[in-house]
Amino acid sequence: MTEGAGGGTVVERLRALGPTVSVGMLTADLGNLARDIAVLEGTGVGVVHFDVMDGCFCPMTTIGPPVVAAVRTSMLKDVHLMIEAPLRKVAAYVQAGADLVTVHLESDRYVRRVLVELGDLENVNDPGRGVARGVALLPGTPVAALEPVLDLVDYVLVLAVDPGWGGQRFGPPTPQRVGELRTLLDEARRDVLVGVDGGVTRANIGEVAATGADVIVTGSAVFDGVDPGANARFMLDALARRDVLPA
Repeated sequence: MTEGAGGGTVVERLRALGPTVSVGMLTADLGNLARDIAVLEGTGVGVVHFDVMDGCFCPMTTIGPPVVAAVRTSMLKDVHLMIEAPLRKVAAYVQAGADLVTVHLESDRYVRRVLVELGDLENVNDPGRGVARGVALLPGTPVAALEPVLDLVDYVLVLAVDPGWGGQRFGPPTPQRVGELRTLLDEARRDVLVGVDGGVTRANIGEVAATGADVIVTGSAVFDGVDPGANARFMLDALARRDVLPA
C-alpha cells in the first residue's frame, strides 16, 4: 500500500500539484528502485508513472501489478495501461495501489464499461482519495473520438509518440492536438485534466509546457544516469515558468 501524503481526492491532489511531471519508472534502475524513488521524493515530484505494455497492444512487454505494488511511496501512482482488453485487468492494478489508471481509447470496444468499473473501485491507499479515471489517445486517433466517453473521465493523456518503440521524437502535431482537446472539453463543459506523454526531454520541456498540459510524463530525461534529482528539479522548474528553455 502506498503511504499517504496530503489530503483530498486524487484529482484534487493532481490539480494542486499542476502543472507537474509524472516520472516514468521504466528508465530507472529497477535493481535499485527504492533508491531512485527516494531521490524523486526529495525533489518535489508528486507523481510516479508506470508504463504497462503487454506485447499485444504495442510491441514491448514491460511490467504488471506486482511491480506497481512493490513501490512504496508517498507519490501518487499513475498507471498507464497500454494493453488489450483492460476490462478484465484494471481491478488488479487498483489493488496494487494505483491512484490514477489510464486506459487507451483504442484498446477495448467497451471502454465506457472499463471507466464505469474503475469508478466503482476503492483506492487501497486511502478510500477517500478515489481512483482517477484516465483515457489515452494514440497519435493517429482523432481527438474528436473522445466525445462519447468525456462524461466518465478525469484525465486525458495525449501521446506524442507511438508506444513501444524507443528513441522517438516529440510529435510536432501534439500542441495542436492538445488545443483541439481543450476546445472539445470546453464545448462539453468538462473540467478534465490533460496530460502529454512521449519524447519529452530537457531540451523541449519548455515547448511541451507551453501546451498548457497539467501533467507531463517524462522518464529517460530524468533517469539519464547522471543526476536524476537535478533533472527532476529542472523539469519542475521549467513547468513552473512555462517558457521555452534552451537545451
